[in-house]
Amino acid sequence: MDKRQPSKSDIVQSVDVCIEVLLNVAKNPDIRLTEVAQNLGETKPRILRMLRTLERRGLVRKSDTGTYRLGTTAIILGTAASTQVDLVRIANPILEEVGQKANETTQLRIIDNGESLCIAKFEPMRDLRVQAMIGRRRPLTAGSYKVLLAYLHPQVQLQMIPETLPRLTKRTITDRGKLVAELDKIRRQGFCVSYGEVSDQLVSVSVPVLAFDGSVIAAVNVGAPAFRTQKSDVDRFIVLLKEASSKISARLGW
Repeated sequence: MDKRQPSKSDIVQSVDVCIEVLLNVAKNPDIRLTEVAQNLGETKPRILRMLRTLERRGLVRKSDTGTYRLGTTAIILGTAASTQVDLVRIANPILEEVGQKANETTQLRIIDNGESLCIAKFEPMRDLRVQAMIGRRRPLTAGSYKVLLAYLHPQVQLQMIPETLPRLTKRTITDRGKLVAELDKIRRQGFCVSYGEVSDQLVSVSVPVLAFDGSVIAAVNVGAPAFRTQKSDVDRFIVLLKEASSKISARLGW
């Protein structure tokens, strides 16, 4: 991941000012146009254009008396941001609990820029284990993280499936029609099990995590070496992950 701070040359000035306007309204509910302009040292016509743009997108709303406060879109963004921050804090001890019971590696992944992204993990104290890395990305179309793709709206889902599916192993699904059918099956059963789709020697099980509004915000996962994973182990992982998902989802407000 690119962790560098943006330089001045990276910044679009009008966008930067627009964000300053939004933050000003957030900090000062029922603020007037003149006050925003004075606070930012900008002209009233420029700030008015910014406010009208933000108002059109629902980020601010104008009262009958001409003052401004945050709109419903800003509230949605704030709730989503709070949920994602809470997600890692809530999930970490639960991932550890599942990992200790399974004695295998657990992860929490979200969709980010069309891929699955690891944002939390737990690894057991054993010599041979699946290595997890926070920030590591994987395709959404392979492995048990297909569960994240499975719960998207069908139209969005199809947009996120590339024309050519990457083949990671001989077991990776590379036919779009077969993948769509598999996603439908995953959604119906409520979990996904992958045998060697990302790595030949990996068995992976994932279960969706629900946000406050019932949408799938993440997936909890157990990954284990194939040579020591039996069908009974997979069944046990599914039960553990469903319990973990229920705990996390409940604490997120679902």
